[in-house]
Amino acid sequence: MQHLVVLTGAGISAESGIKTFRDQDGLWENYDVMEVASYEGWLKNPGLVLQFYNERRKQLELALPNAGHLGLVKLEKHFKVSIITQNVDNLHERAGIKNVLHLHGELTKARSTKDSSSIINIGYKDINLGDKCPKGGQLRPHIVWFGEAVPAMDEAIEIAARADIFVVIGTSLNVYPAAGLLDYAPPKVPIYLIDPNPITSSIRRKYEFINEKAGKGVEIISNILLNN
Repeated sequence: MQHLVVLTGAGISAESGIKTFRDQDGLWENYDVMEVASYEGWLKNPGLVLQFYNERRKQLELALPNAGHLGLVKLEKHFKVSIITQNVDNLHERAGIKNVLHLHGELTKARSTKDSSSIINIGYKDINLGDKCPKGGQLRPHIVWFGEAVPAMDEAIEIAARADIFVVIGTSLNVYPAAGLLDYAPPKVPIYLIDPNPITSSIRRKYEFINEKAGKGVEIISNILLNN
């Protein structure tokens, strides 16, 4: 069974109503991105940061997987599917995908500011000031903020290196280190990019571009892969 590696970004969740940081030129619902998605922002105003992610969690609870997510589940019948996602939502898992690696953390988890290995499943509950881990550290969102290391990157590279087919869905490929994963795919692996917008980043690999939103794009790529 061939190994299908899929790198997903905000575009695959957009059809479920999940907004992105880039919707309004770096502002998202009156929040400055760096105020709510950086460690400096956390130190400056942790209450604001917690409020921001509490709101995102409430939004996620109401969202549902869309045709893009569900289409990838169907491909599991024919391929070994590994999802590497830049998204912090759980829509891939709720759709039924078995193998999902989150590069940038998970919205439904919290972690300790005193012990980064202390990670707690909180579902859609709020995190408030004063909520602490057993060691007494304030809980923060389990999110990789701008400027922080990406702990899952080594595992993502290993997955990319084992790809037989590589598909990228709904990401501009401008966010590193995730955008560099294409470089680790074996040389002759076919690469497909699905996005409704032109790809403006510099890509050193040969690829086929499918100029569609995620739902329609997954339908197209499924037909291509299953008829090859």
